Amino acid sequence: MIKVIVYDDNRGRLEGLEMLINQSQGMKCVGSFENCSEVASNINLLKPDVVLMDIDMPKVNGIEGLKLIRKIAPHVMIIMQTVFEDEEKIFDAIRLGAHGYFLKKTSPLKLMEGVRDVMEGGAPMTASVAKKVLEFFQTIPSEKKNEEFGLTEREKEILSHLVKGMSYKMIGEVCHITWNTVNSHCKNIYDKLHVHSATEAVVKALENKIV
Repeated sequence: MIKVIVYDDNRGRLEGLEMLINQSQGMKCVGSFENCSEVASNINLLKPDVVLMDIDMPKVNGIEGLKLIRKIAPHVMIIMQTVFEDEEKIFDAIRLGAHGYFLKKTSPLKLMEGVRDVMEGGAPMTASVAKKVLEFFQTIPSEKKNEEFGLTEREKEILSHLVKGMSYKMIGEVCHITWNTVNSHCKNIYDKLHVHSATEAVVKALENKIV
């Protein structure tokens, strides 16, 4: 059972997400809150696997909430949500360790798929968000010396799909391989890049212009 906490200052959306999660097989919403003012106690008490985090909230916003959770519970998966494609907030969230990033207009089915995907090691992002991330890193000069990480062509291909925000399931469909094969390739990629998550792999790939 995947335990999920939701943070969103819109009461209607908060209740809707809680209902959606509880109706999704293998998931349970263990808490819902309108801001991150009590995030530390929320996380310690409810021990979630995944947090759906709204960025723009009063008192303590989602970026501050993300920072706090990363400090006290680095194992918790965090998916950020926002109404706007705000580039600065997107990059801040990804650099601070967010595991996924969705616009609020994302369909409920895709959002629940994203929750499952982060639990399986993926870094799901709304396609338009992934595109902005890719464009941003392509426009800045790399300050790091290009390293040879020893990735195979297949691993580079799969990494490029991760950078586009694709889930393991989507990568499997595009590459005509099973989910288990995608998972195995990703584990090898993380090992070679010396990272521990898909988000870290995406950032490292873009900073070093691997893809």
